[in-house]
Amino acid sequence: MEACTALAPTFAPTLAPTPVHEVRDAADLIVDALAALGVEYVFGVPGGAIEPLYNALARSGRRGGPQAIVARNEQGAAYMADGYARETGKIGVCIATSGPGATNLITGVACAYDNNVPLLVITGQPPIKNFGKGALQESSCTGINTMAMFRPCTRYNSLVSHAEQLPTKLFNALMQAQRAPSGPSHLSIPVDIMRTPLPDDIETPDFAGLLRRAPALVDLPAVRQLARLLFSAQQPVWLIGDGCGEAALELMQLVQRTDGHFITTPDGKGFINPHHPRFRGVFGFGGHASAAALLQDGPDLVIALGTGFGEFNSGGWSGALLNSRLVHVDDSDENLMRSPMARLHVRGHVKSVCEQLIALLVPANQGPDAQLLPFLHPQVARQTYGAMVDSAQAARSDASPVKPQRLVATLGERCPPQTRFVADAGNSAAWAVHYLAPREQRSGRLPGGTYLPAGQERRLRNSSWLRVTMDFAPMGWAIGSAVGIAMANRRCPVVCLTGDGSYLMNGQEITVAAELGLPVLYVVLNDGALGMVKHGQRLAGAEPIGFELPQVDFAMMAASMGIPGNVIRSPEDLDALDFKALLSRPGPTLLDVRIDGEEAPPMNVRMKTLGTAK
Repeated sequence: MEACTALAPTFAPTLAPTPVHEVRDAADLIVDALAALGVEYVFGVPGGAIEPLYNALARSGRRGGPQAIVARNEQGAAYMADGYARETGKIGVCIATSGPGATNLITGVACAYDNNVPLLVITGQPPIKNFGKGALQESSCTGINTMAMFRPCTRYNSLVSHAEQLPTKLFNALMQAQRAPSGPSHLSIPVDIMRTPLPDDIETPDFAGLLRRAPALVDLPAVRQLARLLFSAQQPVWLIGDGCGEAALELMQLVQRTDGHFITTPDGKGFINPHHPRFRGVFGFGGHASAAALLQDGPDLVIALGTGFGEFNSGGWSGALLNSRLVHVDDSDENLMRSPMARLHVRGHVKSVCEQLIALLVPANQGPDAQLLPFLHPQVARQTYGAMVDSAQAARSDASPVKPQRLVATLGERCPPQTRFVADAGNSAAWAVHYLAPREQRSGRLPGGTYLPAGQERRLRNSSWLRVTMDFAPMGWAIGSAVGIAMANRRCPVVCLTGDGSYLMNGQEITVAAELGLPVLYVVLNDGALGMVKHGQRLAGAEPIGFELPQVDFAMMAASMGIPGNVIRSPEDLDALDFKALLSRPGPTLLDVRIDGEEAPPMNVRMKTLGTAK
């Protein structure tokens, strides 16, 4: 199997000195800090108030440093930075000019905030001397106050009013973005401040030192208490959340050593092998009855790791999960505060907590091999993924138009093993969470019957074979995020599952993938409707209103942009595709899949929390 790892940066961590004939100003300090952090790309849209930063990026690009990637809309730039951060584990960076450039960013920034994705967000301002005079696109406290708009959706938010403030405020912004809970930091910088020449003797923080951050401290007494609970538990249930990417191998060892089973949140599914014999499905939005049944059977211990128990991740705050049997493990106090009913809270970096547990659970007379190759009980009952889904028959259906279940199942079976999938908000996410189970993501088998988790051979940091966005969940997020993922990891093709409604909102970002030659397959679930709205109204007995969309030929739209496109009207059309070839070409391809719009997605969790479930 081909290794799939993030490409090494094409530049040194510290940039070469700027040639004497080139101006070095405050904007260069920002770019130098990003280079020290190993950030390769900055996503944004140029404008007058942000021009000095683009000048610095141009100088950086000539020296092999961070490069500017131009999105078609600032919202798309934020989504790209989000995808880049999730794939690499580095900080994502998005920039915009003042006024409408800044406000366009806000939806993407809010999404990153709700999903704990570390971003550095930089917006411009007119010259500070013009504040309060009605300057074009002024967005300070004396204009359209974007500083106030960013405050509720950032971890750090500050206006740089003097060049001397920049080193400290930039360091603070980067630090706050990456600490737990991580999220976006915003700096708004007037254009004249960015142009300020830097004195030769300016003191700058150790930005590279941010890379040497130690993991969060681990509450060792709580870990020991959890180990005692595990010693007496009978087949505990492990719930794997989005914060578990680095700990996937250790978690599989713990599941096997404790003779337990595991389930995942919707956004944790991409870290595991969906065909593992101890997997019992996804719990929450788009999830499986098998996962809910496992919790409802009353296990004596449920260990939830790396999740904040939002609506989609908790099954609508289900009492089957949120009760006194729960142990909540997380490095964020903000997440831990959402489970006051838990028997035990364990504060700490998830991977570090798991390593401590393994050490405590391994008998003293067993060597290191026993720690690495935990015992897998020979009588473990295997449950195939097909038995977990609502309709295995629909996933195999040859009916036309294409069943969405059939489409997603086919993508899982036919795409290359290193493929990254990203599913948009709404029906696309529900279908992917429930039916997508790439068989090529199976784990390697080790001596003694043990398993490596899915993708362990190729995963670095927090990369996942499936990305969905929870909580804020804006439509069109996946379209830009797919670009960021592909930029972060050129060896892994990307499949973006999106709906016709989402594509009509943000589909223009496909031209960025075309410009950069990125191997992204855009799969548009085209049913001429806002599907979740339509089915939600039907399930609730509400008035059928506002869900209709015009029938659009998205393949023709792609062709007008010089992008290959295909209309898929039947399973035969789908089966005729060579997915390996589509995902190996240097550029995007679009599939306009005419799906059966009468198939309702697995959205009962959403209906229950809205109070409209029947």
